Amino acid sequence: MRIIEVNDIKTTKAFHQVACDIYKNDENWVQPLAALEDATFDPQKNAFYSHGEGTRWILENNEGLAIGRIGAFINRNKAFTFQQPTGGCGFFECIDSQEAADMLFNTAKDWLAERGMEAMDGPLNFGENLLNWGLLVEGFMQQGFGMPYNKPYYLNLFETFGFKIYFEQYSYHLNHKEPFPERFWKIAEWVAKKPDFRFEHVRFDNIEKYIQDFIHIYELAWARHDNHQTVNLDDVRGMMRVAKLIAEEEFIWFAYYKDEPVLMFGMIPDWNQIIKKLKGKINLWSIVKFIWYKKMRTITRTRILLMGVIPKFQGTGLESAVFWHLDKVMQRKLWYNEVELSWVGDFNPKMMAIYTSVGGVPAKKHYTMRVLFDPQAPYERAPMLIKEIKKNGKVEDSTSEN
Repeated sequence: MRIIEVNDIKTTKAFHQVACDIYKNDENWVQPLAALEDATFDPQKNAFYSHGEGTRWILENNEGLAIGRIGAFINRNKAFTFQQPTGGCGFFECIDSQEAADMLFNTAKDWLAERGMEAMDGPLNFGENLLNWGLLVEGFMQQGFGMPYNKPYYLNLFETFGFKIYFEQYSYHLNHKEPFPERFWKIAEWVAKKPDFRFEHVRFDNIEKYIQDFIHIYELAWARHDNHQTVNLDDVRGMMRVAKLIAEEEFIWFAYYKDEPVLMFGMIPDWNQIIKKLKGKINLWSIVKFIWYKKMRTITRTRILLMGVIPKFQGTGLESAVFWHLDKVMQRKLWYNEVELSWVGDFNPKMMAIYTSVGGVPAKKHYTMRVLFDPQAPYERAPMLIKEIKKNGKVEDSTSEN
C-alpha cells in the first residue's frame, strides 16, 4: 500500500471515487457534491486558509486501487487554545482494514506533528463545525445536509488507533405537523410581542449589517467558553457566502433588544433530498434537475444549524419567541414537515433541554474524537460550558448554542 497526496486531476478523481466504492450498496449515503469537497482544500475558496493550512491524501493498495482517503488541517486561530496544540483530520473513508486506517491516520498525524501539533481531532471539517463534523455512531439513516455519514465499523478503526471521545453530539428530530406544547406557545407569544424586543429575518442585500450583528452576539455568547477564539471577519463573511447558497432569508433570524442584537438563529432546507439525485455532479443537466426538484418541493425537511443568545438574555424566553416567528413562515411553506435540530454537544445540557421542550426526539449521535501524540499525556474530555452564578444565587449556562 502507498499514500499519495492529492494534487492533480487524477488523484482528485480517486479521492471522490473512494467514497463511491465504499458506499455503493448503501441506500442511506448521499454522495456529496465533489465541487464542495474540493473547495474545502482550495485556498482561493476557503477563508480558513488565511489562518491555517490543509491537504489530503488517498491510499492505494498493491494493485493501484484507491481504498482510503483522509484530509488534515490546522486552524491556527484555535489550535493553540487547547492544552496541547491540536490539529484536525477529516473526510476519512476507508475499507474495513485497521492496517489501511492506521496508514491514513499516521499520515495525517505526522503532517500535523511536523507543524507543531501535539494532538489530532477528528473526523471534522476545515471550517465551521456546522458542517461535516463528527463520527456517526447511532442513527444510521439518511443524514441531513451537512451532517456526516459513515460505516458503523469506522468507530472501531478510530478507537483501535488511539482516538478517544472528546465530546458527544446529539441530533433531535421534530415533527412540524405536531403542535408545540400550549405552555410553550403562550410564553413564546408573550415574549415575541414585548415592545422592547424586535425580531427580523435576514435580508441578503444587507448582509454586512448581519455580519456585524453576528459578531456582536458571538463575542458575548461564546466569550466564556473554554477554548474561545476571537471571531475572524473573513470566516464570518465566508460563512455568510455559504448561507446565501444553502439557506433562505426567512430561515435566518436575529432578535434585538432596543436595537442591540441579542439572539441569532439559523436553519436550512435539507438539500440532501435533492443532492442524492445528482450523484455528486454539478453540470448543466444537474442544475436543471436541481431547479426542477426544488420547484416540485422535493425537500420536506429542514435542519437548524445554530442558535445563540447573549448571557444576560438567557432565560427570558427568546428562544421560544424565535420559534413563534418562524412558525408564521412555516405555515406558508406547508411542504416542510420535519425539522432536525442538530447538533448539540453533551457539554451543553441547557440547549439539550430546550430541544426537548419543543418536542424534539433524540435521533442520531456523533462523536468528536481526539488522539494525543504523547500516549503518556493526561487525557481530558471537552469541559462543560462554564457556569455563571447570578445575583439571585441560581446557576445557569453561559450560552445556549451548539
